[in-house]
Amino acid sequence: MALLAVLAACNGGGSGNSATPQDLESAAIERGLVRDPADTDLTGLYARDTDRVCVVQDRDTYRIGAFVDYGDGLSCTGTGTVTRAGETLAVTLKGRNGVTCSFDARFAGDRITFPANVPAECAKFCGPRASFAALDVERLSGSAAEARALRSAEGKRLCGD
Repeated sequence: MALLAVLAACNGGGSGNSATPQDLESAAIERGLVRDPADTDLTGLYARDTDRVCVVQDRDTYRIGAFVDYGDGLSCTGTGTVTRAGETLAVTLKGRNGVTCSFDARFAGDRITFPANVPAECAKFCGPRASFAALDVERLSGSAAEARALRSAEGKRLCGD
């Protein structure tokens, strides 16, 4: 009987530390130290060097525009739609004559990264020796107005109405 009393006392059921442990990222998100990527709106203007991406909400989906400029007329320009599932962005760029370029990009809070290998159809949106491959941009602004103002080298509004 004494053994049962000792085992019952060692149960630890009343301890204040009974919460399940969290991983470091979840704990930081919970405390507001890190932005939760699942709660982050895509809308905004993203850039790095001369590369630009705009994203604006259009009803239940988003419009996207991307512009890469290597200088000397070497550039890529594309517009289309993007849908989000967690950190994955399903991007479809649409061009003339029904040409499309579809791939999955990565969204990490304030950063959009295109894959290192994009489909061959994406070359139709680019000049010689230019590519959307491995495009990596960070958010400059969360403003839809600034995103809508982005223009290509030819002056075309990439996310404008």
